[in-house]
Amino acid sequence: MNTFADSVATAFQLITSLDPLLWSVVARSLAVSATACAMAYGLGVVLGAWLAVARFTGRGAVLWMLNTLLALPSVVVGLVVYLLLSRTGPLGFLGWLFSFKAMVVAQCVLVLPVVTALTRQVVEDVELQHGEQWASLGAGPWVRGLLLAWDERLALLTIAVAAFGRAISEVGAVMIVGGNIDGFTRVMTTAIALETSKGDLPLALALGLMLLAVVGLLNLAVAALRRWGEKRQGMVLTAPKGWVV
Repeated sequence: MNTFADSVATAFQLITSLDPLLWSVVARSLAVSATACAMAYGLGVVLGAWLAVARFTGRGAVLWMLNTLLALPSVVVGLVVYLLLSRTGPLGFLGWLFSFKAMVVAQCVLVLPVVTALTRQVVEDVELQHGEQWASLGAGPWVRGLLLAWDERLALLTIAVAAFGRAISEVGAVMIVGGNIDGFTRVMTTAIALETSKGDLPLALALGLMLLAVVGLLNLAVAALRRWGEKRQGMVLTAPKGWVV
């Protein structure tokens, strides 16, 4: 391929012809990132909601560390997970290195601070307005934080998208702990790096387009859901007394 137009045309052909190699890499990427984000989201929302309302000695230091971890390079996460899962590491007995599970663990560690920090900020902002009401009813930090998080569930969907985008677009961690093994641990970002270095630009471009498409479609879905939620909330607020919406 000598021109950009030729590469783009071939990339679209690979996508529309359902090229097995391309779509297997896409499916693997989605599986790894979705699994990692589900785990990180479940834990991160709970921790973030609790941190938003809890008051304890050293809370400032914990929040400082949490915000610092937002900028943690993916290669550092990959290195730490590699050392933990290596044969001589404390978790080496699991035999997870260079496997699907290792990539999930790495992405989960990478995404967890994002979910926790953003959830904490969202819930803390709401807690300043409605937290005293729940506290007066006897709700403790855990219950109060989760109730406030539920009230802001639409905002938390945006956090889920941000977390998924962070996970599926990173390359360093999964490259280190997964090994980029063809047919087993190769995902979109690692395949793009490899195919570009090999000179197979159409395949690399096709994978890049699929990566953008996945994140774009997810953002559209969340935007539609948020709009639906705001519309429904408006209907509830304006409904005449006695009506059920």
